[in-house]
Amino acid sequence: MNAKLSFILSSLLLLISSCEEKVDLNLNDATARIVIDAQLSDASPVQRIRISRSVGFDDPINTSGIKGATVWVKDNENRNYSFQYEKDGYYIHRTFKPLSGRTYTLHVDVQKQQYGSTCRMPAYVAVESTHISEKNLGGENYFFAALTFKDPAKISNYYIYTLSTNGGPFRFARAESDQFNDGLKVTHYITDQEKDLSPGDTITVRRYCVDQKTYQYWNEYQSNNLSNAAPGNPKSNISNNALGYFSVAPVMEYKLKITQ
Repeated sequence: MNAKLSFILSSLLLLISSCEEKVDLNLNDATARIVIDAQLSDASPVQRIRISRSVGFDDPINTSGIKGATVWVKDNENRNYSFQYEKDGYYIHRTFKPLSGRTYTLHVDVQKQQYGSTCRMPAYVAVESTHISEKNLGGENYFFAALTFKDPAKISNYYIYTLSTNGGPFRFARAESDQFNDGLKVTHYITDQEKDLSPGDTITVRRYCVDQKTYQYWNEYQSNNLSNAAPGNPKSNISNNALGYFSVAPVMEYKLKITQ
């Protein structure tokens, strides 16, 4: 992303974060730690969890997949979902579609060490309309996907966005909460964090409605990556000093094309 836009977004985040509790990040170091990437959603019955081990910060590949772990998820109705190893640290369950309102508990055993986390899957907050918005920031024009919706009143709501440009991989784009707009009509503006969007681009936005701990993880990530601080590891919601996060969330996709 262009440096001027990065500075503008960083300034906006610092303004917002000044109203929130200050959080100390765990900085990267050379100590190897278990990394668990567990983003489950209702987009498909196929769920993937990656178990890996961190390596040195300066190494070209920052995690190494782990084989031989035991991975399963249990819901609050006593259903167990066992994940089977495939390759490169990925454990798969092919017939598991989580449901909003249920609570899911992750269990991971790696070399006689246990790791766990719990997440209640929120309900999805419907989007009323989408469009492309062009904004002038710092004297230059930038394109955003704009999603407008009515935030449910008196309920804490948290949102994570990932974005794909022209069929490329999905990358994290934005974390949002309703701290300052509970119960109001809201528009979230989403853009590519690594490249400026241009006329002719087709973008696909994935919108997750997540729990508070997942939001806190990604909010720390975006705050740190839009600042001048050294890269840090966001606080995990997984026990036993693991890195990564466990989330179970409803998701919807929105496809838009930039025209002019």
